[in-house]
Amino acid sequence: MRLRLLAWFAAGLAFVMMVLSPLAALADSTTEPTEPTSTTSSTEEPDDQAGDDEPVEPPDGPYITVVLLDSANDDAPIVGVTLTVTAEDGTEVGSAVTNDEGRVIIETPERGAYEVVLDEDTLPEGTELSDPDDASITIQVRFDGPNPGLFPIGVEEVVAVPFADRLVTALTSGVKFGLIVALAALGLSLIFGTTGLTNFAHGELITFGAVMTYVANRGFGLPVILSGVLAVVVSALFGWVQERGLWRPLRRRGTGLIAMMIVSIGLGLLLRNSFQYSIGSARQSLSQYVSQGRRDYGFISLADKELAIIGIALVTITISCVLLMKTRLGKAMRAVSDNPALSASSGMKVDSVIGAVWILGTALTGLSGVLLAINSQVNFLMGFKLLLLVFAAVTLGGLGTIWGALFGSMIIGIMVEVGPLFGVPSSIKEVGALVVLILVLLLRPQGILGRRERIG
Repeated sequence: MRLRLLAWFAAGLAFVMMVLSPLAALADSTTEPTEPTSTTSSTEEPDDQAGDDEPVEPPDGPYITVVLLDSANDDAPIVGVTLTVTAEDGTEVGSAVTNDEGRVIIETPERGAYEVVLDEDTLPEGTELSDPDDASITIQVRFDGPNPGLFPIGVEEVVAVPFADRLVTALTSGVKFGLIVALAALGLSLIFGTTGLTNFAHGELITFGAVMTYVANRGFGLPVILSGVLAVVVSALFGWVQERGLWRPLRRRGTGLIAMMIVSIGLGLLLRNSFQYSIGSARQSLSQYVSQGRRDYGFISLADKELAIIGIALVTITISCVLLMKTRLGKAMRAVSDNPALSASSGMKVDSVIGAVWILGTALTGLSGVLLAINSQVNFLMGFKLLLLVFAAVTLGGLGTIWGALFGSMIIGIMVEVGPLFGVPSSIKEVGALVVLILVLLLRPQGILGRRERIG
């Protein structure tokens, strides 16, 4: 049994390192300054970029990105405008022309301060800068990836945004963030409800989905959407490997839940450091959907990627709930969650059901990481920072209950985003959600939708 446990654990570790190995070389390559590529060289004809239907491929190192939108014309992209970047010593780094999205990407050889100059003569007829003195801006390039700049065009001075508008925006962001948390909380609640395991490596499963998206997108050149689908599949496979190689052998040996919880802490540390080794400590960006303008939908405004995140999360949660409530597999999961011993004595294959729970739970958690990566880029600590909020959502709604996890996630998401409007500093905006958690548990220890149970 010990040899089998060791063999499965080694296989799981080899699987993770095999998938992450292409990223180690990619991370190393981004640490060295590179010369500007031909797409931003000042010797090229910049008109080649204007009107190009294909998005410009962001370089791996530091680069400046500017999106020109006409605020006086419903944020319409401004095409064909020339921007030039020069270093502090006056050396021209490169120039480019805005494409069909109004975007330019100009690679910089190293970090530092750069001046971006807009050629006003190339502005379309009838389009002007809000202030003619703002034809040049200084951008501090501090990290690898995008370093954005802004030229105000058609912008009218706004004295103050009404509180109602800020509240609507915060509530919309809270719903979006709550749905991302809900996917991870649903996976955690499934695993906890079926096995009783408090998995402290669950945050790294979120990061795993995001990192796999980055691997497929940056490492293998796949589109972000296809990379996300592949990341969910790999996450589900990783859940099955964990169950077969680690958790099932521990259960068969009679390992207690406290000992398994400590094992999960060690597994989380191992995965976190593997991610840091593979993609580095800096925040990494995907090749698409990094920056998008917002569209008005009635009284709310959303970027296309935000609308897609909300739609994908809602559809996935709905399908998962229907699966758990109506299908035979869902009924088996609920039976094992209620009484594993009785389920086994009734002829049910408990280990197979638990394996299916791990596959579904890690797939949902991986999808949460994919959506979080599209929303806010990739970092090796992203899942670890979200872990406390996921635990808070599951506990707030009621441990082991699916609807409780969803309800608690929405409360947590809205509290996190709305808190800064009422004086909570943005740097610690998660504190408001945790205060609500403490107050609810003081009044109702089983959670909002949890069942009160007699002990003893």
